[in-house]
Amino acid sequence: MGDDFRSPQPIYLQLADRICREIVRGDRKPGDKLPSVRDMAMAAGVNPNTVQRVYAELERMQVAQTRRGQGTFVTEDGARLRTLREELMHERIASFVRDMTEMGFRQEEIVEGVRAHIKRGPDAAQQGGKTE
Repeated sequence: MGDDFRSPQPIYLQLADRICREIVRGDRKPGDKLPSVRDMAMAAGVNPNTVQRVYAELERMQVAQTRRGQGTFVTEDGARLRTLREELMHERIASFVRDMTEMGFRQEEIVEGVRAHIKRGPDAAQQGGKTE
């Protein structure tokens, strides 16, 4: 997982966001144990203090919980995980719409562009939006 952190966002928030996306995607299930601080730090190529901060952030977000002597686990609170999924979707949509609007696209153009992209299928992004 050794990562290249380029975003201006702090590394601990990038890692927390990545874990949230893994949870929403289903790669990490409710109740799954997260790697130890040391293991996660080595895999991500960051200081263990950074991972400690990641786990604290996930706890603050009520996405994970630390059990003394056992480790840190993905929450089993289904309602919280559904809310997380909705929050992430809305954040990404808001960012996308803001970027498109700043480039001068009207709402109708954005909606039609998204529809056309979805219609082309999931591989359209890898093809640069081109159909064969």
